[in-house]
This record gives sequence, C-alpha cells and structure tokens, in this order.
Amino acid sequence: MIGRFVGGMGRATAMLFGHRSYDDLLGHWTSVADPNPFTEVLVNSRKYVASRQAGTELAYPNSTLLVGEAAGTVARLKGQIDGVIRVLGSGELVRSLHAAGLVEEYVLLIHPIVLGSGTRLFGEGERTDLTLQEAIMATTGVLIARYTVN
Repeated sequence: MIGRFVGGMGRATAMLFGHRSYDDLLGHWTSVADPNPFTEVLVNSRKYVASRQAGTELAYPNSTLLVGEAAGTVARLKGQIDGVIRVLGSGELVRSLHAAGLVEEYVLLIHPIVLGSGTRLFGEGERTDLTLQEAIMATTGVLIARYTVN
C-alpha cells in the first residue's frame, strides 16, 4: 500500500515544498538507512522550493528556488509545467495556495490519534467542498485519502 503512495509521488511532474519542509523531509529521508521507499523518489524528482528569501540555499539535486509570495510564484509555475505538482508537508504553503484557489487535489494522511490542539490544516476561510476519489488504509491504521476540489 505504501508503495502505491510512493509510486504516486514519483508520477508527479514536480514536487513543491516550503523551505522548512524541504530541509526537514529531504534531510530526514536522505539520512535513513536503506532500503526505504522515499529517498530515491525525493532526490531524483524535480523539486521547487517556495521561499521569500532570495539567498535560500538548496542542498539537494534537481531543486529550483521560487522567490517571492507563493501564490504568485506557484501560479506562474503551474503555467509553465504540464502535469501534476505535488506539495509535501508545508502547511503554511498549502494554506496560501488553498486561499488563492491553486489546489486541485489533496492527499491527506490521517493518523489514528487525537491531539486536542494544534494548527488547523486550512486555517480560516471560505468553505471548500471536496470529493473523495480514493482511500487506502495502511497497516498502521493511517488512512491515505485523495480528494479533488469541487
């Protein structure tokens, strides 16, 4: 099941990260002992990193910095790329793209825990209806759900 999820990551034309998520995710998965299902896909995929800082250093291959406000830079990127752009992590980035109407699909990993507090995934804003396209249950109880935006 997880292989199917990783395969979906690999079928994306590009991956999009906020700077912190880029450093955290790639830093973690490139330091985990082999074999793991994520390192090769993360390192070899085309990656775009949204940052407001022009001097941001990108430590991994196939990475391009998008400098400025995410809604504008990502809208331009979507106009230049034919295919799927996947965002991994990057809550602040997702909220910005969601508010700008730039998200067509969500893949949510729902973990079987209740924390009781924390940052809301979508923050404040207008209601957005979603349609469930696919759901996969991992052996750990994590639900991987793919939704399209109506």
